Amino acid sequence: MKLWDKGYSIESAIESFTVGKDRELDIFLAPFDILGTIAHITMLTEIGLIQTDELSTLKKELITIYQTTQEGTFTIEPGVEDVHSQVEFLLTQKLGDMGKKVHAGRSRNDQVLVDLKLYFLSEIKIIIGKIHQFFETLQSLSEKHKNTLLPGYTHTQVAMPSSFGLWFGAYAESLIDDVIMFKSAWEVSNQNPLGSAAGYGSSFPLNRTLTTQLLGFETLSYNAVYAQMGRGKTEKLLGFAISSLATTMNKLATDICLYMCQNFGFISFPKEFTTGSSIMPHKKNPDVWELMRARTNKLQILPVEIGQITTNLISGYHRDLQLVKESLLPAIEEIKTILDIADYTLSHIEVNANITDAEIYTYMFSVENVNQDVIQGMPFRDAYQKTGKEIAEGTFEPRKENLNHVHEGSIGNLCNQEIKEKMDRQIDQFNFLKADQSWEKLLA
Repeated sequence: MKLWDKGYSIESAIESFTVGKDRELDIFLAPFDILGTIAHITMLTEIGLIQTDELSTLKKELITIYQTTQEGTFTIEPGVEDVHSQVEFLLTQKLGDMGKKVHAGRSRNDQVLVDLKLYFLSEIKIIIGKIHQFFETLQSLSEKHKNTLLPGYTHTQVAMPSSFGLWFGAYAESLIDDVIMFKSAWEVSNQNPLGSAAGYGSSFPLNRTLTTQLLGFETLSYNAVYAQMGRGKTEKLLGFAISSLATTMNKLATDICLYMCQNFGFISFPKEFTTGSSIMPHKKNPDVWELMRARTNKLQILPVEIGQITTNLISGYHRDLQLVKESLLPAIEEIKTILDIADYTLSHIEVNANITDAEIYTYMFSVENVNQDVIQGMPFRDAYQKTGKEIAEGTFEPRKENLNHVHEGSIGNLCNQEIKEKMDRQIDQFNFLKADQSWEKLLA
């Protein structure tokens, strides 16, 4: 079944090429297509295109179909082009001509737009929840290991004292900036395109404000042309958010792979969290984090990939946009999996508490010697030259016992509570409840 069927069959090779992965990916959109349809027919009833008794019958059947999407039994049948066609096919199969009325006043163009935007809102909520969980794990590890020293590096050379508390806390705060990126994607997604039809509106007296309220959107994409132009742009912005989060996770994975190396020996994991070698019995390989490093590298390219698909398209709908789903929807699933496995694995990390006892880290404390001399009254440049001379002559003795870093964000003052409050402020700006309540009401 095709919503554009005109009484002839399209050649099979052409159909296969144009449908692409829609039948597979549209399963993700199915519950949102049904929510959008319920809102749309409720509005059509208000303007007299559907009768009140028909609305009741249609809504009951749509809720039944919705349940199959939650149970995992919803399918797009062979010969049916996409999720929109499947839902309308099921309605018509069950209700006859009544089922054919649901498409009045909309196009597949605004139908897929509203499906995608509702899906994005739902997925952003899930991702934010997983980010928050991982954030709390990192903060807990930061507090637990706040007094365990860790070498800090610049130019990949031993530099100054750091700590595991500071290291874990750095990634926790990095997640806040990623949340800010998702907040932008949330706001752009939280605009109702339904009623823009093929991109130029409709001669029906549609009440777009009503569908906006019914679906729990914050506002409308008012201009019908821009509603269509926003497709690709919205996905690219969400791609940037995913890429930003992938950047955080990539650097963490890279650190962990390095720190697990025997030459460093900063951290380890239980043997059950590593893999072995087919010929070297001693190996405990960080395959989880290596794969995370590679997968997050792929995700960092996501906005570029989406940008390349959508660049140089004039205003209006183009079939090119179908391919954006093939880039973005799997990426959403990927970033959720990465957050889950990172949180699970990191919660079992084992930290080496005696790293800085090794002689190789002696000079890491040179700045401490300089600063302590300055505190005792010596000019900084003289203190710097004094310590430099001691290092050159081999007489340098590190003063490890008097580490006194007290400023905000240092090893002695991690500001974890302030970072938590910073994260909470960002998450509180998402109005997840409004969408949830609106969708529940539609399905009541």
